[in-house]
Amino acid sequence: MSTSNNRGTHLSNSETVRLVARRELSVRLRSKAFLILLAITALAFAALPIITKLAAPGTPTQHVAVVQADAAYGQQLEDVAGKLHQKVAIVTVPDAAAGTAAVRDGKADAFVVAHGAGGTQLTVKKSLPDSLNTLFSVIGDATAAPAQHVQATPLEKSDPQLGQKITIAITAGLLMYMILMTVGQMVAQGVVEEKSSRVVELLLATIRPWQLLAGKVVGVGIVGVIQLIVPGVIGLAIGMADGQLNVSLSASVGSFAWTLVWFMAGFWLYAMIFASAGAMVSRQEDLGGVMAPIIMPLVAGWVVAISVLPSDPHSSLAEILSFVPLTAPELMPMRWALGVAPLWQVLLSLALTLACGVAMLRFAGRIYRNSVLRSGARVPLREALKAA
Repeated sequence: MSTSNNRGTHLSNSETVRLVARRELSVRLRSKAFLILLAITALAFAALPIITKLAAPGTPTQHVAVVQADAAYGQQLEDVAGKLHQKVAIVTVPDAAAGTAAVRDGKADAFVVAHGAGGTQLTVKKSLPDSLNTLFSVIGDATAAPAQHVQATPLEKSDPQLGQKITIAITAGLLMYMILMTVGQMVAQGVVEEKSSRVVELLLATIRPWQLLAGKVVGVGIVGVIQLIVPGVIGLAIGMADGQLNVSLSASVGSFAWTLVWFMAGFWLYAMIFASAGAMVSRQEDLGGVMAPIIMPLVAGWVVAISVLPSDPHSSLAEILSFVPLTAPELMPMRWALGVAPLWQVLLSLALTLACGVAMLRFAGRIYRNSVLRSGARVPLREALKAA
């Protein structure tokens, strides 16, 4: 099937869409607003690992619980810690049960029994802090006693890279939220600009509405990919270069790749909705009213992502919302980065989001076709959905 312009030149559907996308891409990439936003985002994500490192607290005080019989050993710990420029505070507890409770409640970082069977016995909540590990190793070397072997027993299972996974997940979610919000509104504002300036009437004299809509979405989508890749790669590279991220390169790149895939799926869905909203109004000042309901799922997804997932990666609420197409693009990449989403869940959620995008294409195309040439008052949704 082909389309033709007034000059008689025949273009296929794909060629027409590419032509519109190329025009949209050229306009957006030359825009000062895009260049400024890209520079600010890139600088922000480049500075984030550096600021995080500089803002990290100094040497923290580690609290070690001991029973009264091991008070002398506790004093030895404090003395050696001072020589190592570490801060250790000894907490004396009446018995082993109280020491274990202090660790479980967060009142102590470790409970030590210095003369237990088989050497020094340590009880920790999840893992032994690096500073304490160094301290006990030094004391063991100093005593030169074979029985001084240190054995740490965790009360809870721990993931030594959980903090870094949370950082990657939050970065992925933040990028997704910012870019979807920015480029989605870019689509809607572009439609209103063309509609108010009557440019759309000239364009639709030669091409079909769905071709114009598809080309606009593809062009702005490429702009969004650039806005996602540049700051994401810069932040990831700096974080790995300065040692803040020591997760495997494959895991980091894998999380970033899934974020990119989810952006394309999420943008496809949201771009259709934003374009429909833009077609229903004729003035920029009227755009806020029709966009508010569209933005709400994005905001809700980000609120859940930032307030729930870092403290509770296995949250049932986050898991459920990661299958809802309008919130999945933010939550599922974060759950994958945290290592709590199996591959089947990611693929199922992605399929649901893409299916919703395909369904939305039909409705968005109808709204766009019925509304984009109508000026004046806002077009009611019921009229916009009427079959032509």
